[in-house]
Amino acid sequence: MGDKANTHPGAAGRATAADHPASVRNVVLVGHSGSGKTTLVEALALTAGAVNRAGRVEDGGTVSDYDEIEHRQQRSVQLSLVPVDWDGYKINILDTPGYADFVGELRAGLRAADAALFVVSASDGVDGSTRMVWEECAAVGMPRAIVVTHLESARADFEEMTRICAEAFGGDDPDAVLPLYLPLHGPEAPDGHAPVTGLIGLLTRRLFDYSSGEREESEPGPGQRPLIEAARNRLIEGIIAESEDETLMDRYLGGEEIDLTTLVKDLEQAVARGSFFPVLAAAPAAEGARQGLGTVELLELVTGGFPTPLERPAPTVTTPDGAAREVKACDPDGPLVAEVVKTASDPYVGRVSLVRVFSGTLRPDETVHVSGHGLTDRGHEDHDVDERIGALSAPFGKQQRALTHCIAGDLACVAKLNRAETGDTLSAKGNPLLMEPWRMPDPLLPLAIEAHSKADEDKLSQGLGRLVAEDPTMRLEQNPHTHQVVLWCLGEAHADVALERLRNRYGVQVDVVPHKVSLRETFAAPSTGRGRHVKQSGGHGQFAICAIEVEPLPGGSGIEFVDKVVGGAVPRQFIPSVEKGVRAQAAKGVAAGYPLIDVRVTLTDGKAHSVDSSDAAFQTAGALALREAAREARIHLLEPVAEVSVLVGDDYVGAVMSDLSGRRGRVVGTEQAGGGRTLVRAEVPEIEIGRYAVDLRSVSHGTARFDRHYARHEPMPQQVAERLREQESGI
Repeated sequence: MGDKANTHPGAAGRATAADHPASVRNVVLVGHSGSGKTTLVEALALTAGAVNRAGRVEDGGTVSDYDEIEHRQQRSVQLSLVPVDWDGYKINILDTPGYADFVGELRAGLRAADAALFVVSASDGVDGSTRMVWEECAAVGMPRAIVVTHLESARADFEEMTRICAEAFGGDDPDAVLPLYLPLHGPEAPDGHAPVTGLIGLLTRRLFDYSSGEREESEPGPGQRPLIEAARNRLIEGIIAESEDETLMDRYLGGEEIDLTTLVKDLEQAVARGSFFPVLAAAPAAEGARQGLGTVELLELVTGGFPTPLERPAPTVTTPDGAAREVKACDPDGPLVAEVVKTASDPYVGRVSLVRVFSGTLRPDETVHVSGHGLTDRGHEDHDVDERIGALSAPFGKQQRALTHCIAGDLACVAKLNRAETGDTLSAKGNPLLMEPWRMPDPLLPLAIEAHSKADEDKLSQGLGRLVAEDPTMRLEQNPHTHQVVLWCLGEAHADVALERLRNRYGVQVDVVPHKVSLRETFAAPSTGRGRHVKQSGGHGQFAICAIEVEPLPGGSGIEFVDKVVGGAVPRQFIPSVEKGVRAQAAKGVAAGYPLIDVRVTLTDGKAHSVDSSDAAFQTAGALALREAAREARIHLLEPVAEVSVLVGDDYVGAVMSDLSGRRGRVVGTEQAGGGRTLVRAEVPEIEIGRYAVDLRSVSHGTARFDRHYARHEPMPQQVAERLREQESGI
């Protein structure tokens, strides 16, 4: 943090169990796909000594190259943990996916971390999804810093990228986003591009040259000093503006030279408070080099400027039945409160849970209580069970280093928690507790699937259960109306990963089929029908005749049955039979095979036989009467309509509204949501928004999000209904 030279290589390396929360730092890397997060993790691990320059994990000679780190992250679609030691601190580096479809993994990383490094590519800039994550962090006051990568790109401009970051992240105070270092450029190449070979420390006025593969410190030249002073003065003013010492600004403006110790202390406090956001630069090490550019500075920022777990407020905790409980923040000797932030399946170990301990100490082979929130709407069962902890370990690539314990503030992987799912709370067996759940994004892309074969059908239920246990952003639905099994996902990539895991991890082959929406039928106008069920075949026959009137009702009325029979034309004991037959036929549909709703059926007349009439006969007559009434009437096909709310940047409001109109949507209102965004409310037929989760991302360039709720069923336009019938009949 204070531009120190790296004089402690012997203290670096792969992390072991921490002994005190003050020596732990939990940091999550955030950024869009391709911003360089995974490469940065590798560079930090190399500088910290967790891997050597040949790319091997230094763990008793065990070989594990960088490809294994990438393999661990499963093509960058899931959260991964890389713990390293630096200068006596254990740093848990949480690498998150950059794809918007895996925002659940990102939320898990934010839940487990105490600070965030936003990784921004110098050649690509800041995208809309990164801005939204920044706002999420701001809402909870999470400390943040910005790392600019891809400085080797010909289009890279560190100064311009710093300005863009200040504009995107600074809000009303762009001076809260300022660089701690400036890039040091080497000799100009034949193509005119001068590569970045080092950094200029603004606070210390020192140069840090990485061109040799080792960090070398020196004095700036005369030509560099004016550039340093201009940027340094602005940085000092930004730090002083966040200082709790109100006299510091007056002293500085009065010409007093503020000593470096005071500036570094105020900077560290401002970063830890989440009120100042330093910008740094980083690049991977060259072939054969031991340190990547800017990695020492980043590690110093993490250990010196980011908060300890002790500074994180205690989580909201209750007993499983809802009674409030108070827990001291990050006390290793307190009651056990830990949370499963990620669940994965290992082909050799079985289920592995990544756990953040918030209170107490977790140890191998002890029995803990597992409390689950259920999330029954997403296919998760509610549970309160006791389970035995398996081995505790710290991961790196494919390797797992055994841990003897995991204290409050630290993270560890736990083996063989067979019932625990992502979001569950681990607590002491005799003192069960439950943490407040974290907000999960709502999956809005349906994926209807069927088992490929009978053998797959037998394994499908278990495979789907394991899949949703790992990923709470996925919702499993068995639709009782369409009789489809539907996996609700966050996007196409999310759906592809789900299918791949079912196939390769759980051995289940499935076929993707068109997703059906729950259509309904209703009468467009009043009608009458007569059901006659008369059969004589020797012995007891069947005799039942009934007459009905059918009239449409307002939406949401369901099926109403009215008895207006006079004179005992239909004996009293058979009137419920007629109603039962009518309702059974309504459930099957009367025109296109969809359930009939929102009608009043009135029984007006009928006939019975003293011997041959029966309950079954009048049920059949009731169904026949309803079918005859439908043949004489115009039947509306009803489609579900959803209330859709789209939060989108002002620049894309017109495109979103035009797209909604093209989906037969009705925009019912717009309102300003702050931060240059607008909330668009509309009503859209559900059949038109099956792929809206994908299409909205394209229309808004990834800057919008939406939610949807069922509103009602309403008549489908005739031409749309005809087109649907043609599709279903294969014409």
